[in-house]
Amino acid sequence: MRRQITGLHAADRNAAEQVPDGIFLVRVQRARFCRQAQKPYYTLTQVILEPSRFAGRVLSSRLYCNPKALWKLSWFLRDFGYDTELLGRDEVDESQLIGLRGVVKVSHIVFNGASLLRLDGFAPAGRWEELSPNNLDNSQVA
Repeated sequence: MRRQITGLHAADRNAAEQVPDGIFLVRVQRARFCRQAQKPYYTLTQVILEPSRFAGRVLSSRLYCNPKALWKLSWFLRDFGYDTELLGRDEVDESQLIGLRGVVKVSHIVFNGASLLRLDGFAPAGRWEELSPNNLDNSQVA
């Protein structure tokens, strides 16, 4: 029996277009809270702004909200310039996350057979020039 599967021939190309591990300047496009029994999390969709060769590509990952992972969520919120008054009241307003900009370090991991994008670190958008891969490469040569 034959089946036609649209997009099958382009699957290898799509894998090759995947965003590599690295440092990117991004803008939050979407944030959605997901409640799981033991590990609630935010799904973040971020659009890459820099480096320009990856501009427009989308990164999607999770930030967990369980007690052991709150440090990472707090780090993200602070460095991306989230409202300090809301943060001081322990409130996260999804609509306030949209449009926030910052620097993110990402890596890919394999977990239970699935390839996942992990958010390894954050920095304020104002530090992009200092942290951009081009500047890191030049400073290591000097």
